[in-house]
Amino acid sequence: QVQLVESGGGLVQAGGSLRLSCAASGRTFSSYAMGWFRQAPGKEREFVAAISWSGGNTYYADSVKGRFTISRDNAKNTVYLQMNSLKPEDTAVYYCAADYSGLGGPAAQYDYWGQGTLVTVSS
Repeated sequence: QVQLVESGGGLVQAGGSLRLSCAASGRTFSSYAMGWFRQAPGKEREFVAAISWSGGNTYYADSVKGRFTISRDNAKNTVYLQMNSLKPEDTAVYYCAADYSGLGGPAAQYDYWGQGTLVTVSS
């Protein structure tokens, strides 16, 4: 069992930056791939970024490539999402998720989800 708690959301102006964190419980965090997803009001949840268990592979949605960076610190059981050059269309609740297979990616089966953190980007 893995419990995930996101933090770091907030209100930021367009062009600004935020760093989201996702702290995981459990001693097997390093074996999980981790992903970030988001859901904007009235829209379906969408994939944002993912990182394999080792950190050797990362994946990004086209809409965030070059602006967002996913990373992980297995010693701290934490995954991060650095978000730069934020746009109003990035406004959403951001969720982190854990994939037991360790591979990650947009099509992976994510087994555990956090409660989400709200990011609001003003124009």
